[in-house]
Amino acid sequence: MARFSALPIAPIALLLFGLVGILLLTIPSQDVQDAPGFKYGIVLDAGSSHTSLFIYKWPADKQNGTGVVTQHSECTADGGGISEYAGRVGEAAQSLRECLNQAVKEIPKEKHPNTPVYLGATAGMRLLNISNPKQSDQILAEVGSEIRSFPFNYSGAVILDGQEEGAYGWVTVNYLLRNFIKYDFVGRWLSSGGATVGALDFGGASTQITFVTQEKVENEANRKELRLYGQDYSLYTHSFLCYGQNQLLKKLLAQIVKSQGYAPEVSHPCYPANFTGPLDMKNIFDSPCTEQYKPEAYNPQKNWSLTLRGSGHYENCLGNVSELFSHDGCPFSRCSFDKVFQPKVTGSFMAFSAFYHIHSSLQNVTGVKVKTPLQLENATKKVCSMNWSQLQMVSDKKNIDRVRNYCASSVLLQALLLRGYGFDDSSFPDISFQNTAGDTSVGWALGYMLVLSNLLPAESAGVRKTLTVGAWGVLLFLFIVLLVICVFLLFRARSKRKKGGDENVI
Repeated sequence: MARFSALPIAPIALLLFGLVGILLLTIPSQDVQDAPGFKYGIVLDAGSSHTSLFIYKWPADKQNGTGVVTQHSECTADGGGISEYAGRVGEAAQSLRECLNQAVKEIPKEKHPNTPVYLGATAGMRLLNISNPKQSDQILAEVGSEIRSFPFNYSGAVILDGQEEGAYGWVTVNYLLRNFIKYDFVGRWLSSGGATVGALDFGGASTQITFVTQEKVENEANRKELRLYGQDYSLYTHSFLCYGQNQLLKKLLAQIVKSQGYAPEVSHPCYPANFTGPLDMKNIFDSPCTEQYKPEAYNPQKNWSLTLRGSGHYENCLGNVSELFSHDGCPFSRCSFDKVFQPKVTGSFMAFSAFYHIHSSLQNVTGVKVKTPLQLENATKKVCSMNWSQLQMVSDKKNIDRVRNYCASSVLLQALLLRGYGFDDSSFPDISFQNTAGDTSVGWALGYMLVLSNLLPAESAGVRKTLTVGAWGVLLFLFIVLLVICVFLLFRARSKRKKGGDENVI
């Protein structure tokens, strides 16, 4: 009986394993693509007041021809916008160096050669290109040379036109709100099929409005076509050069100075009562936007300053601001201002850049929630009625220029949104004032990267062999059966061995 208990377990197990091996060779496989990792891209947003560097990344296999881009990091360069370095050789390029060095550290070294770098300059450089094209070209050449010295793929430094800036801002807004694509419950990207949101950008030297409209766009210059994630979009967009916050404040100052005969002391209705300060006229008439307000005998080589005194008068401030927007002689069925065609605003909007900062400051300083035109008017009246001492007590004392312009900036926002773009009691509540969405800054740079990623070739994904789900199920079943058989044979052999031992004892 002892010899009978020594069953050939090992041969049986080997036989079964052999059968499984044969099955593995005959089971069909399928090709599965390995994720090709990430691509990186850099966009330098060279605005009128500062330059920001954004690092973006997206899966290299992309979706429907456009990369699924996320913001990796952001760096703000020291100093002003590159246009402010006109006539100062090398300084514009030097201002970008620290942020470019940061990008070298943050992007994997092996990705450097294939990481494109784009510099887009906006309204500040558009104005410089008008006033001094030679200096504008020199600055672009300098920054281009600086970027080439880094181990990235330099892809150009250009001055964006206003319509491009507006359209790219619109792309950013709707991408962050997932109005183009969204994840389904199994982790796939699908077209969202939802309505898009309009974009309102208020920069330092220009302002942009962009939205999808069902109305006919009567001026072809205001129509922009985009294709994203397999979908086509037809947009209305317009950019108003010289209507950014900084340039509007200059125009307002220049107009007030001119209306008071360029007197040595000027009363400013948009500045808080009890405020007194000097004004260097070079800081006002150094821009093409204030050309119409210059005195005939103006000489930029001579020092010319005057004294400003604030009066804090809302109605007078609104009257002066309103004169900056012309509503006469519209050549189309409908205009916003300055004879520019604009269909009626429809749907929801996101307002960012200076729109967000002004709106946020207005609410913080006055304590008034601004969600309707009436609330905007009441909050603006309240901030304009506060004197200089009161404003300093409830605001950031370090930024004197910003504090003294609280009333002026609030009135500009009111005039631009309500009288200029035509928002009213029904449409104004549909404006969301935001500066970021998640961890991503709202602006044109992300939209620029999204559109440009269409031009970047998708990497070939690595292919590996793997089994189908059904095949894995069959193999799992076989291994379980094998395990059960082996356990059964072991217990049977042990039982027979024990039984044989008992018989020997008897």
